[in-house]
Parts: sequence; structure tokens; C-alpha cells
Amino acid sequence: MADVAQEAHVSVKTVSRVVNREPGVRRDTELRVRGVIDRIGFMRHDGARILRQGRTQTIALVVEDLANPFYSQIGAAVEREARIRQHQLITASAEGSPTRERVVLEGLINRRVDGLVVVPAGERPVSDPTVSASGTPIVYVDRPVRGEPCDTVISDNPGGMRSAVEHLVAHGHRRIAFVGDNAEFWTARQRREAFVSIHEALGLPGDARIAMGPHTTESLTERLGDWSRERSPVTAVITGNNRVTLAALHAMRALGIRMGLVGYDDFELADLVEPSVTVVHQDPASIGQKAVLQLFARLLGDESPAQTVVMPTRLIVRESGRLPDPTPARKAHP
Repeated sequence: MADVAQEAHVSVKTVSRVVNREPGVRRDTELRVRGVIDRIGFMRHDGARILRQGRTQTIALVVEDLANPFYSQIGAAVEREARIRQHQLITASAEGSPTRERVVLEGLINRRVDGLVVVPAGERPVSDPTVSASGTPIVYVDRPVRGEPCDTVISDNPGGMRSAVEHLVAHGHRRIAFVGDNAEFWTARQRREAFVSIHEALGLPGDARIAMGPHTTESLTERLGDWSRERSPVTAVITGNNRVTLAALHAMRALGIRMGLVGYDDFELADLVEPSVTVVHQDPASIGQKAVLQLFARLLGDESPAQTVVMPTRLIVRESGRLPDPTPARKAHP
């Protein structure tokens, strides 16, 4: 900086303001300083800045599965807000394992990230002493953790499930089933419990038909086939997330049957398949944005009590909720 200041005939403080994009520098002076920076190849030493400020301008996002479009949309929103605030984002996957989650978080803490947005692999806060002792702010997303209050952003799962069931009932369905994700996950259990509660509240006939995952196309083909052959067959299903929805569509195609369908989470091409799929949309971009804004509030010194934010869902009505034709769909030829 001293070399740049000497070449540009300004103070070191002025060079610092230009490099750090701070106000208070005339436009012609800024251009002159930047011209010298480009000519002599000056680069800011981030290590020195970190030692001076105690911050790395880096945050991290830890999700269950980087390939899942739901989490990728959360990640895009987090990265966008980080970039606006001149922060870098590190993204990692815990692959649904609490053990791997501890390893990943410990590594990120050792890299001195300023804050974390985490989709928790389990329901307990990370107990690793490295993470606990660091005091690094954490905002949990999609699932809460037990124990001490933590900043958390979740969806209105009961409200989303109610909208799905009521939509199918409005289309004449009475035998409705729920196909959920692995019951180890809080979201899967909460959607199952909401389905049972609404099924009872609406007085739908018989016991609630439920199948919890993990699922494959083969296992769902068998389950949907059994339900469709009952004396009072299931006429519609609600799926617990986008991947279960795709497995259910494959199963119906393999069986050559049509059932009413509402999927939890929108997915690519949902409006192009035949019939187009009605979904409960959680708006992952808004969830990610809300979580990272809460994280930056903590980084700016917000010491208010931890809060849980429940984000609304929205039913996107397409064609799949209607009662199927009495004649079964033609089974696709192999």
C-alpha cells in the first residue's frame, strides 16, 4: 500500500479506502489509485486483513444433499445475499449423517468461517467442543434441533398438508394416502402427523393409508398396486417430497394406473408431464434468504433471543388432483 500511495501521491489511508471500497474518496483520485494498482500488480493480503479484523468474510452452508434441487435453490439464495455483502460462500454436504456433519462443521470452524447456515442431519445441536467453543453463529434451516433455543427457519408443514388434502377432497377424493420420506427426518414425521390429523378432522373413511420411506420405484409400485386393488381403492396420494413424487410417477406408469396426486415441493417439468402435477411449494429461495439475513444480523451484533421463523407454503394447482377416468391408463410398452 505504501508503494501505491507513493506512486499515486496520496496517503496510505486513501489507498486503503479505495481497496476496501469505502466512501470518502474523490472519483478522480480513486481512478488514479486504481491505475497504479493495476500497473504495479498490487493485491490485498487477506491474511493480514483477517488478523486485523478477526473476520474472514466467509460463511458456510451445510445441507443434506447438494444434488437435491430444493437445497440447491436454498444455496443459490444464500450465495446471492453473501455476494451482495462481499462474503464468500463455502457449501458442503453432510449426506444425512450426524457423524459426517460434525466432521464437516469442525473443518469449517477451523477455516474460521464467520457463520453457518445448516440443514441439520439430526435433531440435536452439534455437540462437538470445537464448534461449541468457537461461538460461531448458526442458523438452522428446514428442520429444528432440540435443546437450547436456536435461530431456525422452517416451512409451515401442517398448513401445506392441509391445503393438499383439502384440494383432493374438493376434487371428490375420499380414499387418500400419504407416501412420506424416511421417518428419521423431522420434516417427514411432521407431514405424516399433519396428514393423520387432517384425515381425522375431515372425517375421511377408513384408517389413514401411510407408507414411510426410504422408497424405490419398485417398492412404491408394489405399495400403490396393493392400494389400487383394495375393495375401496385409494384414488389419490400425497407425496412427502420431490424425490418421492418422481418415484410415485414412475410407479404409476409401471402399473398403468392413474391416481390423483399432490406432491410436496415443486420440481422441474412438473408443469409439462401429463397430467401436470399439483404441488405444495415451499419457496426454498425465500427460506434460504430469510436464514442468511438472520445470520448476517447476528454477525452485525444482534443479540436478541433466538427465533423460529415459519415460512408459508403455497399450493400450485395444476391437473393431477382430479379424479382419474374410470378406465385405467394404458400401460406403456417396454
